[in-house]
Amino acid sequence: MRMELRVCKLCHEGEHGNEHKTAVTRDMVRCAQQIREYKDLIGLDELHVTMVKEGEPGGAEALPVIVASMEQDQISLSDTQLVMEDDDGNFLVYPEPKDILEVLTRNIDQMSQQTRQDVTVELSTEGAELLSV
Repeated sequence: MRMELRVCKLCHEGEHGNEHKTAVTRDMVRCAQQIREYKDLIGLDELHVTMVKEGEPGGAEALPVIVASMEQDQISLSDTQLVMEDDDGNFLVYPEPKDILEVLTRNIDQMSQQTRQDVTVELSTEGAELLSV
């Protein structure tokens, strides 16, 4: 299985002025980086973290899937998404931050069951609240 987390670079760096989105985006990236480090514990082949900047065509770096939606008769590409490809070539795409964080934290939970090392990731207050809703 392969995964790619794509996030808005400006959100991650806090340049959009939305502290909630910055905190959740940073949580997603920290979780993905931890999963990438211990990916062998859960049988994951690859995990890419891609920072997308405005004007880039969706930011697909590793997996050729881009989420788009219609907004006022125009196509809008999602800058935050988690894409997963299974061994049969099927893709799962999660464009919602809550779903992304949920999938990533479940993977971390699976990793923690496979090792004695502490692989947990401390979530921000915003990330923890998002998962509790």
